[in-house]
Amino acid sequence: GDRAHIAVRGRAAELDRLYGASIAYTVRKKGENQCLGFVGSFLDERYVPGGERLLEPMADLLGELLLDPLTRNGRFLADYVESEKENLIDAIESILNDKRDYADARLLQEMCRGERYGIDRLGTVTGVERLTNQTLYRYYNELLATARIELFYCGSADCARVEGALDTETMDVTQAKLAMGYRAASEDTPALLLANLIFGGYSNSKLFLNVREKLSLCYYASSGYHRSKGIITVSSGIEAQNYEVARREIAAQLEAVQNGDFEPWELEGARSCMLSSLRSREDSAGRLEEYYLGQAATGLWEDTDALLVQLEAVTPERVAEAARSIRLDTVYFLTGKEGAAQ
Repeated sequence: GDRAHIAVRGRAAELDRLYGASIAYTVRKKGENQCLGFVGSFLDERYVPGGERLLEPMADLLGELLLDPLTRNGRFLADYVESEKENLIDAIESILNDKRDYADARLLQEMCRGERYGIDRLGTVTGVERLTNQTLYRYYNELLATARIELFYCGSADCARVEGALDTETMDVTQAKLAMGYRAASEDTPALLLANLIFGGYSNSKLFLNVREKLSLCYYASSGYHRSKGIITVSSGIEAQNYEVARREIAAQLEAVQNGDFEPWELEGARSCMLSSLRSREDSAGRLEEYYLGQAATGLWEDTDALLVQLEAVTPERVAEAARSIRLDTVYFLTGKEGAAQ
């Protein structure tokens, strides 16, 4: 989307302002460990005119890439993921086409069968093909929550300054997760679908625009409607000390939907998003397969054409009424050191 391209251009421009600094990703296999990360290269400040500082802005940019990637509706952007999957498959296949590299890789696979060391650092084509933007984002969050972080600096800055620039509180390496589960009792499915979208289901939702963008309380915040169970869940990443205020603001956004406190553009934007999603399903074999599997597994059969017509007829009053059936059931809060559920 436009926002994605703006973000990429903004980061490139920022690197240009830092005297042509660069950032690259790394994927390395060290012993039994898979090591993923970023490497930032920039001019040593001894050679920068006017004593301008480069270490701190580079550390901030690396922290943003690691902890605040571009997402939409609680997942990575599908176009970006598909493009990077193609790049990764090309890299894997280039090994297969180089008989020397392929023989070396196959040797380790056979010699270390059943051990982590036998797995190639880039994985397999089949494994890459199975990835979706949603599953990849789940893996990303698991990585942040469980992986050991190592920070290395090579340059002329003194140790104390480097520690300050790479401080884990500043970079929020131990980002906390706040997950909230609601029960939705309304049987007005089209209205609930739109209520969820207005609440937190897409990039112009109240959670995204207010809690994340305006108040900057969350690194990400989105909601999902699990239709087969009548459940709405909220997923958010926050700084641990913001737990109470983030929870309060998330509740306030739901209350606004329940009170009908949303603009016509919010409803029409949600309606347009939902209609577009349903119509585009016909263009994807994978989405169609998942859709029919879901119906077969749950026994809840749905006529897409009928749902399209029903969505067109939903009024603001119906959205608010359906939203008023949504009640908080469970809160789960996970910090870097321990998790707590209530």
